[in-house]
Amino acid sequence: MSPLTVREMAFADCDRVSEIRVRGWQHAYRGLMPQPYLDRLSVAADAERRRARFAQGDGQVVNLVAERDGVVLGWAAHGPYRDGDTLTDDAELYAIYVDPAHVGGGIGRALLAAPVERCGARGRMLLWVLKENAPARRFYERAGFRADGAEEPFETDGVPVPEVRYARGLRG
Repeated sequence: MSPLTVREMAFADCDRVSEIRVRGWQHAYRGLMPQPYLDRLSVAADAERRRARFAQGDGQVVNLVAERDGVVLGWAAHGPYRDGDTLTDDAELYAIYVDPAHVGGGIGRALLAAPVERCGARGRMLLWVLKENAPARRFYERAGFRADGAEEPFETDGVPVPEVRYARGLRG
């Protein structure tokens, strides 16, 4: 098997990243979010939004992809931590998704390690995860992240799906 490469996302990756994100939501959030909501997610609509955002990017959000043999298998995005409308000195992992057919093969670990390394000069990296998403919470805990007590209400199609915040120190 050839090595996995993590690199910055290119405009040409937008369609594949949207496919990974939508299929990732449908896989990871099955039973945690209303199924009709998950069924309505559209790769085409997500790709259209992603291309528009990519073209207007201001450089604060860093999108990374993991690929093997030229095939994109995962995506992550990070940047400054958002406290409401205020950007802080901390880093935030905004998203990380792996093609469901490749979960468990080290792609997620590689995609998480890259932002942690790139953001090493910041004090902490924070992220939000669905409170009931036990597999994701274990994944982050194995990488040294810990729930810090902050919770955020989140609702999808009228169903509460609260999030908890995880943090990890980056210095030293």
